[in-house]
Amino acid sequence: MHKLGEADRIITLLTRRHGRVRAVGKGVRRTTSRFGAQLEPGSHIDVQLYSRLPEGQAAPGGRRGLDVVQQTESLGAFGAQLANDYGRWTALSAICETAERLTEEGEPVLRLYLLVVGALRSLAERSHDGSLVLDAFFIRAMSASGWEPALTECAKCGAPGPHAAFHVAAGGAVCDACRPPGSSRPQPATIALMVALLSGDWAVADASGESERREASGLVAAHLQWHLERGLRSLPLVDR
Repeated sequence: MHKLGEADRIITLLTRRHGRVRAVGKGVRRTTSRFGAQLEPGSHIDVQLYSRLPEGQAAPGGRRGLDVVQQTESLGAFGAQLANDYGRWTALSAICETAERLTEEGEPVLRLYLLVVGALRSLAERSHDGSLVLDAFFIRAMSASGWEPALTECAKCGAPGPHAAFHVAAGGAVCDACRPPGSSRPQPATIALMVALLSGDWAVADASGESERREASGLVAAHLQWHLERGLRSLPLVDR
């Protein structure tokens, strides 16, 4: 979200059918704006956009160009519900930043869209620990992007596990024969937790202990940022 002029903003939207889209919210910084509150971070909305370009015409460089927000209807004010909860708000911020980093403008990403909506709803409903929800989103988003870490087989030779070592650059769990120097040796319960987060086995995830949650968070974040090739700005602010 970026300021534009005296009262407008450029809003970044993750949409069901068109992927990441940027649009101008006219007058949303004014207190009298009819839909300014619905364009805050973490809002789930039904939005109508007006394109300034004729149908089928692209902006210079092949981009879609900036549409204009015409109408909005709230489907879930997740950001507003979490604004007073620091831990969950920072998790929401990390989810939104990750979704933006994993997408290209105008390219449909339905699976990632559904993951974002599901994660934000889970945070707002407080159905699971916020840190677990964030890590589940990270590992599933990586899977959707083709970067799923190997957890039940060796990342290098494919030998079935479980394996005791984990190496981010190698792609996940590695057997003793393939283990690169500098590999970590997480607790078996940590790998089991990561498998549960990936598969959506919340009974196992919710029953996990603090030490394996902390270790899994470190491995998942390291794996994600390795593939993104730079860190997430919001991640150091997340209250683990």
